[in-house]
Amino acid sequence: MSETLRLGEITIEFTRKPVKHVHLSVHPPEGTVRLVAPPGTRTEVARAYAISRLAWIRAQRERFSAQQREAPRRLVSRESHYVWGRRYLLAVTERDGKPEVRLDHRRLMLCVRPGSTHDVRARVMHEWHKSLLHSTLPGLIARWEPKLGVRVAGYFLQRMKTKWGSCNPRARNIRLNTELVKKPKDLLEYVLLHEMAHIIEPTHSEAFIALLDHHYPSWREARAELNALPLAVENWS
Repeated sequence: MSETLRLGEITIEFTRKPVKHVHLSVHPPEGTVRLVAPPGTRTEVARAYAISRLAWIRAQRERFSAQQREAPRRLVSRESHYVWGRRYLLAVTERDGKPEVRLDHRRLMLCVRPGSTHDVRARVMHEWHKSLLHSTLPGLIARWEPKLGVRVAGYFLQRMKTKWGSCNPRARNIRLNTELVKKPKDLLEYVLLHEMAHIIEPTHSEAFIALLDHHYPSWREARAELNALPLAVENWS
């Protein structure tokens, strides 16, 4: 059961879980604050801990609020788009036939029927993004399953407003934000590993951190790079 702690203008989601220590985190893009504490922690103790970290919380929220945002995509020719961390110029062609997206070394080409609306173009682009992820993820999952000693029952792709990914440890299912197709592939791998590790350790416990330290020692740098990259205008993890 979650509680809400209010410290002035800051709202904190307070949850008791089977962890050894208190965990305080601030999540982009809006700077959502979450505090997880052991089951017996009294609300007053959690509040006092949050107050002691108030300066840090505010600093994190200010950093997220200053983070660069992508301008809304109009999906017109000469517009910049990113695929796997690389910038491409979009070329839109209207012609009869099945809509498609193609990529060469310099251009991202979107072919749509004459008169196609922005929503239609966005839907075609999103399906193409998903196809890129579907062609990449199975190999990454197969690489990490034996290393972690886990089996992923399934993965799902969707737009996510507040997360890069999520995991259902009991079902061994993983969900990933389709915005990851715009980021370098090593950051996709970091998010995937993070969620796969949750199959072993559902919370961000010390054991979970130890897993990341062992299997992906540069995970902190990957997380920092991911959080520093531009966010989609619809907001993201």
